[in-house]
Amino acid sequence: MSSDDATALRGQVVTFIDDPFVVSPTDAMQFWSDGVVVMRSGIIEAVGAADDVLPAWPGIQVERFADDLILPGFADCHVHYPQLGVIASYGARLFHWLNTYTFPEELKFSDPQYASTIAERFLDELARNGTTSACVYATVHTTSVSALFEAAEARGIRIATGKMMMDRNAPPGLTDTVQSSYDESIALARMWHGRGRLTYAVSPRFAPTSTAEQLEAAGAVWDAYPDALLQTHMSEQTDELKTVADLFPNARDYLDVYASAGLVRPGANFGHAIHLTDRERDALRDAGAGVSHCPTSNLFLGSGLFDLAGLRTDTDTVPVGLGTDVGGGTSFSMLATMQDAYKIAQLRGISLHPICAFYLATVGSAAVMCMTDKVGSLEPGREADLIVLDPNATPVLAERCGRAETISDVLFALMILGDDRVVRRTVSAGKTLYARDTTA
Repeated sequence: MSSDDATALRGQVVTFIDDPFVVSPTDAMQFWSDGVVVMRSGIIEAVGAADDVLPAWPGIQVERFADDLILPGFADCHVHYPQLGVIASYGARLFHWLNTYTFPEELKFSDPQYASTIAERFLDELARNGTTSACVYATVHTTSVSALFEAAEARGIRIATGKMMMDRNAPPGLTDTVQSSYDESIALARMWHGRGRLTYAVSPRFAPTSTAEQLEAAGAVWDAYPDALLQTHMSEQTDELKTVADLFPNARDYLDVYASAGLVRPGANFGHAIHLTDRERDALRDAGAGVSHCPTSNLFLGSGLFDLAGLRTDTDTVPVGLGTDVGGGTSFSMLATMQDAYKIAQLRGISLHPICAFYLATVGSAAVMCMTDKVGSLEPGREADLIVLDPNATPVLAERCGRAETISDVLFALMILGDDRVVRRTVSAGKTLYARDTTA
């Protein structure tokens, strides 16, 4: 094959070929101790054992990472870029945290310059932590959406975002109307959706801040752009459930509020979904809607323990991905997010296998965002989004990985002991977004 314009990364290559919640974890993962990923024009051309792949690419430029792991880039399916500045703010429960920190910060995003500054910092953090795709909340302001899309387009990172829709129970300056939220969402989708690697995400914040009429308007926006996404929050805390029941007395449960507006279908991304009824689980499964598991946020705000086993037990399962949920979440690192997902699973009486955890942070999140044909795994034809992780990034990690007997041992050590220091390289659409050894 012609090696013109093609490049390759060589190291220990890990990718996913099946669902480790359905088949055994080791059968779901493909591993080459000396593997290679060939990229050209932002697309993966070949992946496999170096000795098998490289002879077909004579003269190709190969960058070698001796002991490092090459994996699919992380996909964060639930994160708030306007909350970067309030991460790690001392707070009580969800509503107190929103009113004390989140809403005052989000008011600042009516300023295009402020929004652009935070958008750049946010994308810097994603890249530094190995995240190459994300489903992101903006604010109610159109300026906040355009700022993030513009910054993401310039970098070539895959981002889904959209204007927050809130027509009640929020401060002046953060509320819109049914008509304005529809009009502005349509205008933004027309401008940005499907442009390069950008996807519009219809974004009613959650039922407490939207009337039934606004949720119906969100459904109408989605009908106009059916290949867009829908992101919102659901069943994060028990006092939230009571608020929703009071605001929507005719709904059978929280999910029914969204279903009544036509918002429960493939491409719907429900954040948290901790306190679900059996009916809601069945309805999510039947509809093909997805759920974002946000463990660091759930622990930080005392929201509850996500029931992973209740959603990922059969071959007919609910799509589940991992979200950092910054700023309620406490880290941009998907490794730290996996660590807390493991701890929550332990408290739930199950052990989250490291292959399952890495799957959730890659293919799982991509599935929630309906993007598994583009990202989440290292396969020919997929976009060249990948990360290089250094198992010797810290002395303790090097000690632990030096004793590892299997690649699963290494992955587990990375998710328990690793953080942003582990990420040596982040590649998005074949271009380096971050290089640890050359970045101050």
